[in-house]
Amino acid sequence: MGDIYGAFDDETVIVTGGSAGIGRAVARGFGEAGATVVVADVREAPKVEEETTPTHEVIREAGGEAEYVETDVSDPDQIRSVVKAARAFGGVDVMVNNAGVHVNEPFREVTLEQFERVNAVNTRGVFFGTQAAANDMIERDEPGAIVNTASTTSRKPEWGHSHYAATKGAIRMITRSAAFELAQYGVRVNAVAPGPIATEITEGWSERAEQSVGGGDADDERVGPPTRAGRPEDLAGAYLYLASDQADYVTGTNLWVDGGSQLS
Repeated sequence: MGDIYGAFDDETVIVTGGSAGIGRAVARGFGEAGATVVVADVREAPKVEEETTPTHEVIREAGGEAEYVETDVSDPDQIRSVVKAARAFGGVDVMVNNAGVHVNEPFREVTLEQFERVNAVNTRGVFFGTQAAANDMIERDEPGAIVNTASTTSRKPEWGHSHYAATKGAIRMITRSAAFELAQYGVRVNAVAPGPIATEITEGWSERAEQSVGGGDADDERVGPPTRAGRPEDLAGAYLYLASDQADYVTGTNLWVDGGSQLS
């Protein structure tokens, strides 16, 4: 596997939910590090007006190799299909299960439809994404790395996040369970747990993220971290590290990347 300080040359990385937000930043990070990136998402175009070029095209314009494969991760067959498609580039070496959805709703008002939708994408997508990638790696007798996207909400409750937080707690345990069973095959499984990140996952998320951190004058030494919401670009390095040879002895861990928000 690639070296975070060198490159992921000759490696193939699948990033689900790679068209926007955290996934877009992570996909671009791997592209810059030399990997062939397969962007797996239900939509090709970015979600924000300021970004009009699809992720795989941005990577190509920068001199990298990338493809887009339309993928609904709530359907295990589609996940298996994108993993199979990666065989055209030598097979998946790194799987980033990042795709996720969020519906802000108070606990007492969450509907069955909302609950099932969030679980279908977040929990089912990560479970079968991990399974499909691991099976492909094992069939090819190649070691590999899987990095899932969890969240600080898996341990720190937030208003309107009960059903979402439940999926992120599940992802933490999927990660640990898979790491335990797959270690014998040389497949490492870890997770990144972002804190408040300004993305377009929900309308007004950026503003709420900014309001949820800091709490005072950034120049006041009594104000604990963080003093700003995170950006998708703040997370890319964590995924590259966990996928690299520098993390060869790291598996089953949950890496908190939250600017210290869990300290408050």
